[in-house]
Parts: sequence; structure tokens; C-alpha cells
Amino acid sequence: MRVLFISDVYFPRVNGVSTSIRTFRQDLGSHGVDTRLVAPHYGCPPAAPEEPGVLRVPAARVPRDPEDRRMRWRALTRALDALPASEFDLVHIHTPFLAHYAGVRFARRANIACVATYHTFFEEYLHHYVPVLPRRFAKLLARSFTRSQCAAVQALIAPSEPMRAVLRGYGVSTPIHVLPTGLAADRFRAGDGRAFRARAGIDAQRPLVTYIGRVAHEKNIGFLVQVFQRVLASVPEALLVIAGEGPARAALRQQVAHLGLEGRVHFAGYLERDSALLDCYAAADVFVFASRTETQGLVLLEAMAQGAPVVSTAQLGTRSILVSGCGALIVPEQQQQFAAAVVRVLGDAGLRAALAARGRAYACTWSSAAMARRLAELYAELRAARAGVASQLPVRSARRSSSRRDSVQRRLF
Repeated sequence: MRVLFISDVYFPRVNGVSTSIRTFRQDLGSHGVDTRLVAPHYGCPPAAPEEPGVLRVPAARVPRDPEDRRMRWRALTRALDALPASEFDLVHIHTPFLAHYAGVRFARRANIACVATYHTFFEEYLHHYVPVLPRRFAKLLARSFTRSQCAAVQALIAPSEPMRAVLRGYGVSTPIHVLPTGLAADRFRAGDGRAFRARAGIDAQRPLVTYIGRVAHEKNIGFLVQVFQRVLASVPEALLVIAGEGPARAALRQQVAHLGLEGRVHFAGYLERDSALLDCYAAADVFVFASRTETQGLVLLEAMAQGAPVVSTAQLGTRSILVSGCGALIVPEQQQQFAAAVVRVLGDAGLRAALAARGRAYACTWSSAAMARRLAELYAELRAARAGVASQLPVRSARRSSSRRDSVQRRLF
């Protein structure tokens, strides 16, 4: 089976969508699924050779968000029109922007099934990135937008049960399958916490409170900074590490300065995912998280896999991952209670060791190979269902591709 993935984001842009796409692509081949990915070109030389089967589309910068790119519609449709439609069995859309419309268009041309993963809690994101819209209106707009997009595909994938409930609450009637992203085997490779501390000039014994992820407003990192200020009252030598890049970085630096926390907060910036990022996880004495918008929260499992005790709220998708005591302490979004939990972990070596051991064991249950097998089974069901419908329809001439176009596209892939 060959499946066309299409997404408005992918590496070198680091986020949960990119991670999910790469993780599934790495494992689906073992289940007889060959994937091709269409994604933006980020306009810079890649740090590593391009992965096989990735077609990059020319893209423009996105205002207010220098990390992202917007694929040029004409270039995107030309790239898809050049693909040999008859060679694909299914389209899998991963983002709700241009990729959605282009993916639906391609699926209709090829007369094949189309599935979309709802990675992004769009109603919460829209308010932050279009602040001129009143919050209530932005939510209503996002819900209407989501219903319309979900109605255009044959199946939906929600990364967590709470996210499926949200979509059902919107009035979405398309079949929804809960299928989280699993944890790839390489995420269990031990990071070197001492190496991270040495590179960053951090004392080997200094207590580290760590956040890793996109540095964006919806991640609620400002709350973590306020919590950390309270932590310092009990553990004055502690250091808060914020690893990642994103549009909220400048505002967070201003907050840190306003609270007089310079020298107490270390912005680590972008870290190479397969090396320095693992070291950063391993260096943490406690990993903190308070996002309100996660559809899953894979970063929590990555922290546990590296033996970092977690203190986190449990909201939306993270409720499906977090189990109290299994590597994590679950706390409400309340500064004093959150800070007390962090102080408790920092002050109790036995508790840290117990949470670390249980967290590693728990993370092992989230195997990416098992999730990929479930996804391959879903693809097979969708293909079979579509074939039953397609057998009753006339063959569309758009599926016939010229030999010249086929040869060009094979060179691209």
C-alpha cells in the first residue's frame, strides 16, 4: 500500500506534528505501508540529508511566526498534479491549512480515501495568533472551520480520547479513531545529562527544573515561570531551563526580567533532537509542563523515557497520558500547589528515583511499532471501504498520468 502524507509543517520545524509524521513513517514500512510526504521547503540548507520520499514545496514566511512556512498554493497544486495518482491508495492529511485543501483535492482526483489527524486544538491556537479577533468569536470561527474540514474526509484520527470528545462536541459526525503517536525506540537511548550541564556551564549539582517544547503562548510557559519564582523561595539554588524556540520567547524574556529572575532562568534555544535534546531531558531533576492545548503531549513520554520525574497539569490530551505515580505527579493549574510539588520532588532523592524508574517502565508501554500497526490496519479498512464505493463509479480520467510525468515524479521521490 502507498499512502500520501501531506503537511504544512515538517522538520527542520520541530513540533509534535513533525515528530508524529516521522515516527509513523519510520514504522509503517514494517507493516507493508510505503509513505510519501509533501511538506514545505524552509529555504535553508538541511542540517542532514533529506529523508527518502519527501517532496519539498516552495514556501513563504509566516507573519508573526518566523519558524513556520506557508506553502505556495500554485506550487503545491502543481507538485500534486505531477504525482501519478494511480499509484496511491490513500491520502493522510496532518494539518488544517493549505495541506488540508490540497490533500482533499488530490484524493478526489485520484478517487481514493482521505483521512486526517487532528493534531492541533485549533480553537485555542487561533486566539493567540489572530489577537484582533474577540476570543469568543475566534472560538466559534475555529469550531465552524473544524466542522467543515472534518466533513470533507472519510475518517479522522484523534491523538487522545479527550480530543475525540472535543470534536464530537463540535458536532463532527465523521468516524473518529483514537490513535496516539507512539514513542520511537531511539527516544529511549540514554542522554548524557552531565554533558548538557557542561556545555551550558551549569554546575553538576545545581537542581534543574526543565521545560522542553515549543516556546509558544499556548504552552502556558509564563505560568511555569511564575511557579518557579515560588520554587526559589524553598530551593534558592535551582535553575529553570527552557529548551526550544518559538514566538513567545521575547515575551518570556521580558517576564523573566520583570520578575528579577535573570541568572535563574536559562534559555537553551533549539537543541538537536537526536543528541543534545536527549541530554537536556537526562539533565533534568524535574520536568514541568502546564500546556492547556495538547492533543496528546508526547513530550511527557519522552521526558519519562529519559528518567526525568514529571510534574504536570492534566488537561485535554495529557489526561490520556498521565497516570499519577507512573513517572509523574499531577497537579492543578495553581501556582502554590504546583510549586509545592516541584519542591517536594527536588527535596526527596528517593521520590525522584522512584518516579524515574516507574516513568521509564510506563513509557515503554507506548510503543511506536504498535501504534503503526494499528494505523496500517485502519488504512487497510479505509482502502477496502473506498474500493467498494469506487467499483460503482466511472473511472476518472484524471487518474491516468503521462509517462513523462511519472518519470519526473519518480526522480523526485
